[in-house]
Amino acid sequence: MFCGGQSLAETAVPAAPAAVAAADAKVSAIAARIDRDGATTRLIFELTAPTTASAFAATGPRIVVDLPEVAFLIDPAVGAPASASPRQRGATADSEASLIRSFRFGRFAPGRSRIVIDLTRPAKAGRVESVVRPEGARLEIDLVAENPAAFAAAVAQRVKAEAAEAGAGPAPAVREPAAAEMGQLPLVVLDPGHGGVDMGAQSRHGDMEKMVVFEFARALKAKIEARGRQRVALTREEDIFIPLNDRVRFAREHSASLFLSIHADTLGEASVRGATIYTVAARASDAESARIAEKENLADQAAGVEVNAKAEEVGDILFDLARRETRALGREFGQTLLSKWRETASLNKNPSRSASFVVLKAHDVPSALLELGYLSSEADLSNLTSPAWRDRAAEGVAEAIDAYFRAHPATSRASLK
Repeated sequence: MFCGGQSLAETAVPAAPAAVAAADAKVSAIAARIDRDGATTRLIFELTAPTTASAFAATGPRIVVDLPEVAFLIDPAVGAPASASPRQRGATADSEASLIRSFRFGRFAPGRSRIVIDLTRPAKAGRVESVVRPEGARLEIDLVAENPAAFAAAVAQRVKAEAAEAGAGPAPAVREPAAAEMGQLPLVVLDPGHGGVDMGAQSRHGDMEKMVVFEFARALKAKIEARGRQRVALTREEDIFIPLNDRVRFAREHSASLFLSIHADTLGEASVRGATIYTVAARASDAESARIAEKENLADQAAGVEVNAKAEEVGDILFDLARRETRALGREFGQTLLSKWRETASLNKNPSRSASFVVLKAHDVPSALLELGYLSSEADLSNLTSPAWRDRAAEGVAEAIDAYFRAHPATSRASLK
């Protein structure tokens, strides 16, 4: 008999209204907890109705559970590591025996949701079943320890199958003509970082990066469109997971003239605050930039998507020249953004940096990444969650984008396409 009812965080309250309003799933998850029985660790989600689910092993080590779209009406903190919750410290004997380090959940794709379980050591899903108990419907995920070699073999088999499936898929979409060739306004692609099962950073109060940056991107989109001099597209229009390479592909296939990725990180030092603008470079400008890029580049893996290392495009001299010109334009935009941000909001002590971010690697789309501030700073957090601050800051970014295009009219982009 399972006992204990241990959860990694004690609360399981409704999620943010915006997330709830966006969900139109037929099944809702209303609570989650971890139980243990000897060598078996069971993760239980209380549901409003039964559903189907399947599981597989992933690098981490992790167990990934895929299911039809589910509305998770649960505080994401319920899956945080026990060490992140002061209330859980002290009851370590049982938690250390658990196979679950942490877990997260959310939309993975249209019509699909995902649960990603970070393991304390290799394990397998011995049983994944949606059942109806006297107290209601549940999704029960039973984990048992697995031999490391067997776990690695399972991951390798999955990666091989996914690679074969990807190779048999449709050819990449043909890119649209450049905006200048169509007589259209230049397109700005805004990329709200993270989303869905990939929650990004979180403040100690539970504020999630994926929601903070999404609200900022929407505010910025409205500011740009109100000026009427550029078109705008978002890489995600809702709380959903988008792989990193798909964000880059979206910008390229739509012939974007500028790409801006928006983030809000956390640091161990609460005193560090202010915005930072990153551009792409093969070698990071400093150790902290390298750390942040490495973490952001693993976002896919944290969502249960295996990262297939691919060599960067290698082409002829025309390709290399286009990439150099694109990166120079990205750096110029970064400096313009830096100047405008300084007029409206606070900057980090080292606000202009560079690193090898995957989302900034399009060879023909000038790109930059704006770190709005740090969720670990109370001062930044107060700003990031303030509609008034968001409005002022978004206005400053819109001005920077306008200034960039005044200096580089859309016709100058045709040579990069």
